[in-house]
Amino acid sequence: MNSISNEAMAPEPTAARVALWRALHLEVDAPPPVIADEVGIELVAPEAGWRDRPDMHPGNTHLFRASIIARARFIEDLIEERVRLGTKQYVILGAGLDSFAQRKPEIASRLTVLELDQPGPQEWKRRRLVELGYGVPDWLKLVPIDFARGEDWVTKLQSAGFDPTLPSVLASTGVSMYLTKEAVFDTLRAAASLATGSVFAMSFLLPIEMADPDVRIGLEFAERGARASGTPFLSFFSPQEIMALATKAGFDTVGHISGAELADRYFANRADVLRPPNGGEELLVAAT
Repeated sequence: MNSISNEAMAPEPTAARVALWRALHLEVDAPPPVIADEVGIELVAPEAGWRDRPDMHPGNTHLFRASIIARARFIEDLIEERVRLGTKQYVILGAGLDSFAQRKPEIASRLTVLELDQPGPQEWKRRRLVELGYGVPDWLKLVPIDFARGEDWVTKLQSAGFDPTLPSVLASTGVSMYLTKEAVFDTLRAAASLATGSVFAMSFLLPIEMADPDVRIGLEFAERGARASGTPFLSFFSPQEIMALATKAGFDTVGHISGAELADRYFANRADVLRPPNGGEELLVAAT
């Protein structure tokens, strides 16, 4: 029997919140959905009345909800594009309650999908997948890693069957703001050492002063909440700074996907006001 307590095994509140926002997108936003995800809410199994929580209010959270679903849709489109080009491995750093493997098995089963996360939440997720009947197929690897202790994630991946000589897609969303800039650079450097043809998509937070006024108050509130919960935001980057860091880390090509670009790509001509903000969480895309 695993010695980790049920409390310790629960996912981080931020991971649960992201899963619930993605479910809320299907319930309250106008069709068509940018991404359709009902698996996350199955995993979380929230208490009755969860929709009435302040952090779930449809009007107050629409900017952050849009940002979450935009980054998820971008990465899933990237995966599908790379699979068509022959990529066989997909790595998620800080996987949380990601549900790509359960929602898109026709694509995921053509890959080795490796999800890295803290040991407790990772074991909790494994158990929930089994309980819900999804199981953990051979092509899905749930790899426990203690990021706080500086464990080498490339070595951990290899021990789970990852082949560093093959091109891969790597993704890290909602993680970089909790890392020091030195740790972000170490992550970029490790990813840049992988096989030629690999691509790494990572979200990052712009400095709060660069955010649009309508999102700045929310970001300041989130920053205070993260600090109060013991997981403070440690890193903010301008697009120029994060791209320069990725180049220094060894990537051959680097690019920046802004909130405005995501909005134009996925939210044009909607019947509602759902649209990711300018100056919130944006994306670095870097390739070897």
